[in-house]
Amino acid sequence: MPRPQLSSEQAARKAIADRLGELRRDAGLTATALAQLCGWSTSKASRIERNLTRPSDTDIHAWCRACDAQTEVADLIAASRTADSMYREWRRVHRDGLKRRQRDDVPLYQRTRHTRVYVSNVVPGLLQTQPYAEALMSAIADFEDVCNDASEAAAARVERSRVLYDGSRRFAFLFEEDVLHHPWGGAEVMTGQLDAILAAMSLPNVSIGIIPRGTPRTMWTLEGFLIFGAEEVQVETLSADLAISRPSEISTYLRAFERLAGMAVYGPGARRLILSARPHSG
Repeated sequence: MPRPQLSSEQAARKAIADRLGELRRDAGLTATALAQLCGWSTSKASRIERNLTRPSDTDIHAWCRACDAQTEVADLIAASRTADSMYREWRRVHRDGLKRRQRDDVPLYQRTRHTRVYVSNVVPGLLQTQPYAEALMSAIADFEDVCNDASEAAAARVERSRVLYDGSRRFAFLFEEDVLHHPWGGAEVMTGQLDAILAAMSLPNVSIGIIPRGTPRTMWTLEGFLIFGAEEVQVETLSADLAISRPSEISTYLRAFERLAGMAVYGPGARRLILSARPHSG
């Protein structure tokens, strides 16, 4: 019989247990020897490695210390703490409508000093106008077959965007030029949306970069992601939102963002691309 598919949370837990087992074997320790070094029973060490017992932060510290692998502690603890919430299926998140999600993320935006955003398909949420957001969210609700509260959700998204006007926080937006040409809500809505992006470019704490079509690539097109300081990365796939907090993975996304930023144009170059995409530009 085929093995049952693990849930995302179970898979994350198994990955942690597997990594702990690798560290033990790399250190040349038996399960009994590791347990003795940690001051545990052999059965506890075995249950942790077989993913039958969830290790505490203290357990992870002790395991890594016994294996002389203290550099692994931060990643393993971060992975353990976020395993329950790292994978959020959109249909479950949106089952009561899209409005709540807009409000749920407000504290994360408010406590982050430097937010980086990359998108390849739609205007970044913090830059969206209410008509654009409403047209987009209505399509999302229809596709996911959930409660369509697009009007209320769009208003909440615009309200969330007030954080842009807090000069103590910095925002860096990167998006592909194609984003400017994907019409949501018709010509009038798109004209208003592009004008709003132009207005946001004047904010001293906001950087907007656009990757032109035909630019030689040093980084391939990715699914949208948001980097909240050094705390968390959110990756938005078609079916789910992934919350990543492992320091090594956050570093990977920071490196990708820097490569994408190197391909983008800013200031006058970005402004020209936006103006050329305006439906009423003549």
